[in-house]
Amino acid sequence: MTDLFSLPPAAAGPQLHVARRTLERLRSVPELAQRYADCGAPRTLDDLAALPTLDKDGLGVALAHLEPRAERGAGATWLFQSGGSTGAPKVGHAPTGFYMSGVHAQWQPLDHDDVFVNAWGAGRMWGAHFLAAALADLSGCRILAVGSVAADEYADWLAFFAAAGVTAIGGTPSVLRLWFARARAAGLELPALRKVLWLGEAWQPQLEADLAAVAPGARRWGMFGSTETWVVGTNTPHCPADTFHPLPEQLVHVGAEDLLDFTTLNPDMLNPVLRYRTGDAGTLLACPCGRPGPAMRVLGRRDSVVQVRGLGLDVDGLIARAEREPGVSRAQVLITEQQGRVATVDLLLLTGPDGSADGSADGSADGTAGGAPDVERLRTAVLSTTFTLSTAFQHDPESFRVRRVDELISNGRTGKTAGLVVREAS
Repeated sequence: MTDLFSLPPAAAGPQLHVARRTLERLRSVPELAQRYADCGAPRTLDDLAALPTLDKDGLGVALAHLEPRAERGAGATWLFQSGGSTGAPKVGHAPTGFYMSGVHAQWQPLDHDDVFVNAWGAGRMWGAHFLAAALADLSGCRILAVGSVAADEYADWLAFFAAAGVTAIGGTPSVLRLWFARARAAGLELPALRKVLWLGEAWQPQLEADLAAVAPGARRWGMFGSTETWVVGTNTPHCPADTFHPLPEQLVHVGAEDLLDFTTLNPDMLNPVLRYRTGDAGTLLACPCGRPGPAMRVLGRRDSVVQVRGLGLDVDGLIARAEREPGVSRAQVLITEQQGRVATVDLLLLTGPDGSADGSADGSADGTAGGAPDVERLRTAVLSTTFTLSTAFQHDPESFRVRRVDELISNGRTGKTAGLVVREAS
């Protein structure tokens, strides 16, 4: 089973004392004590693989009981963490520095000469903005902390970036998409931009076309992680966008159904991360970049199947089908519930200037109205070929809709745009 871990036994073994300590911390939580009562202290990777996995709810219970504090620095930094792009905020913990010294030791996309725009949202203490600031500080570069920007401010900010010689920018792909699509639509260029840092969502292929037009010299540098695990792995322009090299202090394991779980080997980690599942599936393989050691390829979320009137709807599959439609740059599924039952499903299509793959105002390939998607044709096609929708809405097919929108629903705290949004009917 050891080939299913990101580290070989010789490298992982001396660090498993951290996992043993984490197990004792979890055992001290009354609500979790029974779960771990019969678990032996992990001294080998096989021992570790035998431990139960931990999910978001379990970790939340543990944090509420443990209230961990850092032993050095400013004690603990308390963050509001969303449990996903549309989840309710939860309290999490990280020390000053956000564990970025370990990341910087392995991954250095920024250097002293860079002018870096930190475009991760800073509002309400979402961790990614401050995490990126810590990385930039370690790099010694100049930082422009922008955060959230109103729709009518993009042009002025982009002109300022060009004049300031901005060489790097970072944000979630959803936020970066807004910057580069608007720049392309306005005919603006960022000739000095060389680096695009991203974290928080999967890379969006549509960004490639916008980057080629706005900043042809720019290359992507990605981080993978969560607000529970913090940064697990990184990649470079030489790696595929879905493939990351795990940090030495993060142990990645491929479990049943290819579900990934993560165990911290960092003794300073405040969150008790022990076989923690984020819902992502993946595999370990050799990266085409040639760097030795196994890399982690992220295959996507295994929790993207949701129940709609007793049937499973593959949200990722539905979104992928919609995004193959000409004129659609991004799609989102909105489920509205009424008294616990799904009332409607809306497939939202981003086709305006914020989302056109070519930067045109109407989303067409040539800037003409002919490129706009035929929503009724798409609705008919999806409804007839998607068993869940055709069966669930057999008596009220009008409750499944396809709509063009000017912007998708995003999280005001984080700036992230989830593929699935669930709302209660008002």
